[in-house]
Amino acid sequence: MDMITDAAQIARHETHRAIAAAGGRATGHTAAHGEYLTFRLGAEEYGIDILRVQEIRSYEQPTRIANAPAFLKGVVNLRGVIVPIIDLRLKLGCDAAEYNDFTVVIVLNVRGRVVGAVVDSVSDVLELAGEAIRPAPQLNATIDASYITGIGSVADRMLILMDIEALMSSADMGLMDDLGD
Repeated sequence: MDMITDAAQIARHETHRAIAAAGGRATGHTAAHGEYLTFRLGAEEYGIDILRVQEIRSYEQPTRIANAPAFLKGVVNLRGVIVPIIDLRLKLGCDAAEYNDFTVVIVLNVRGRVVGAVVDSVSDVLELAGEAIRPAPQLNATIDASYITGIGSVADRMLILMDIEALMSSADMGLMDDLGD
């Protein structure tokens, strides 16, 4: 549990520092140089724009919503705000979604809405230079990889960089009323 608390404190500090550096506002961009919160889903490591992260919390069982898709685990009350909880492991088709002491919820701010994303664990915050990021691979039309913005390389690690806003705003998620800006 201490590792989760430490990761949450690091991510909060980095988030506040990044937001302050951006003039107090979160700005969206595709895979370009910047700071990314890295996390694990199964054996894979992903990265999302740190400016989308509001906080990191330990996993707590949400209140289930009837007839919701399996990846929508339910809702939690976060200081008076009802937050939908999406299990990214289920949404992205990971083999198993095991809940343990490392399982965390990344609380995101997506298009003015607060959404929670369940992941296996949070790794760290990395700053990636433009030359460390390669374009997303071209996949056939049957595979929806529109949320993948690039592949980051750091030492011996490869990160799948994702546009978490695009993923959470997609029509099949059912979280956003208006998909336009």
